[in-house]
Amino acid sequence: MNSVSDSGAGVISPRIKQLALQGARKKRLDKGRIRLVVVMTVFFAVFTSITGRLVYMAVTGKPRAIVARSADDLPAMSRPDVVDRNGVILATDVRKPSLFAQPNRIIDANEAADLLADALPDISTSELRSKLASGKGFIWLKRGINEAEQQRVHRLGIPGIGFREENRRVYPSGRTLSHVIGHVGIENIGAAGLEKWIDADRGLIALREAGLSGERDRDNSAVELSIDLRAQHALRDELAEAMKLYAAVGASGVILDVTTGEIVALASLPDYDPNDPKDSIDLNALNRITTGTYELGSIFKAFTVAMALESGRFTMASQLDARAPLQFGSQRIGDFHGKGRVLTLPEVFIYSSNIGSAKMALALGVDHHREFMQKLGFADRLRTELPESAKPQFRRRQWKPVESATIAFGHGIAVAPLQAAAATAALMNGGYLVRPTFRKRSAEEARALAPRVLSQATSDAMRQLFRLNVEKGSGKRAEVEGFLVGGKTGTADKPGPHGYQKNKRLNSFLAAFPTDKPRYVVLVTLDEPQRTPGAGEATAGLNAAPTVGKVISRVAPLLQVAPRIERLAGSQPALALPAVR
Repeated sequence: MNSVSDSGAGVISPRIKQLALQGARKKRLDKGRIRLVVVMTVFFAVFTSITGRLVYMAVTGKPRAIVARSADDLPAMSRPDVVDRNGVILATDVRKPSLFAQPNRIIDANEAADLLADALPDISTSELRSKLASGKGFIWLKRGINEAEQQRVHRLGIPGIGFREENRRVYPSGRTLSHVIGHVGIENIGAAGLEKWIDADRGLIALREAGLSGERDRDNSAVELSIDLRAQHALRDELAEAMKLYAAVGASGVILDVTTGEIVALASLPDYDPNDPKDSIDLNALNRITTGTYELGSIFKAFTVAMALESGRFTMASQLDARAPLQFGSQRIGDFHGKGRVLTLPEVFIYSSNIGSAKMALALGVDHHREFMQKLGFADRLRTELPESAKPQFRRRQWKPVESATIAFGHGIAVAPLQAAAATAALMNGGYLVRPTFRKRSAEEARALAPRVLSQATSDAMRQLFRLNVEKGSGKRAEVEGFLVGGKTGTADKPGPHGYQKNKRLNSFLAAFPTDKPRYVVLVTLDEPQRTPGAGEATAGLNAAPTVGKVISRVAPLLQVAPRIERLAGSQPALALPAVR
């Protein structure tokens, strides 16, 4: 029994053996199925990704992600909008496509270059071949292409060629503000004017060097200027008309708020289109208001008279003998259409006497004169937001008497016209030298920054003299009824290689309005204006002065200066001209 039992326990049933084999086979099949599903899933994901990328590129012509290898490969940086004081857009970014290549993916560089040269005739085949054969991972072929060019290239279907949208700068007002706004280069980096200043003020260059160029990487708020585009258009328009009327080679002008120092308008002709700034390198297209320095002639007599009154040694009743020229060795100082008699101080101003002006300066001494000019800012470069500014030609060493005498009537010293406008604002606003700005600024902010260079009494007297010159002197043609315009003419012979040129002049008119309570200074210069038919001379009183009058008649209503008929309050006694023989 025991032997039988032991023998039966060692026998495996065929049925059990079959079930064990089926279980092992099932496990292997399950593992195979899992592996197959995983492989198919991975394959499907890769296939979907490639298909999606091809469809995206076919539809848009753009790669989904191309890694820039350097700052030069980055798309053009985004920039903040620039608006005028009323919120009108002066500069903004738009998105435009640019053409790039991945040379390391180009199969045949020569063939690709030939095809692209046909589609882009402004790029040479040799240049394209050089770029496409470089083997680089990324290279720009053309920045800012137009729609037609994009379509032609797209139809070629060349692998390794694509498009990327970039920021392109647009200036809706075109030439109107070119010397203020400036322009940018191909990378959308500021190259001139306020665009260059914005880069430094907002730190845009540092961001780009760090590989950041998008809107999220910087302060995106608009840059608000003090410029009024309406006044700017009027100023530029009148300058262009004056250039044509008087056949001048150039013209410039500025409108300055005497209290805040805000530059409301600034124009210089010839100018250029910042949307296509190729003409910006022309020397004739420089910003004459801030970059050029000029001997401005008789408008400097305003500063000489102010110095004399401020000294306390001269009054409105002072008299100066202008009967004979002044002689300094071989140099003779006389008057243009002189009266040949003793003049009162107001007459020296309105008759623009070189002799009388020189005598005032000499009476105060050369040191006093030089120090007063320095106090008005004429010894130093005038810094504003514009990076383009000229250093004045100012002799810091000891002046000779003859130098003081000529500087008294605007020769022997050359400054930027904006410096003269800023100094004149001090003559009109109670004596505060306010630094000009292209940003909006309140009167309180300006006053806190401005040193006082003149007394209120001297400022009051200069306002009266400015008005008197338009009423009775050389500035009559600047008169605009109801706006109490005052000002001073300047007709300066331009210096040449062999002395002053009698047939080439820089004519200026420096105005303020309204003179009972001045709000704005207006300065206009005309470079080498010609005599018009019927005019005896091409003097500032005959061309620059009427140009300023036209500017004021157009901008005064825009700047909310109301016209009025009444005379300057309390001016009659001070402005009386005693008959001196």
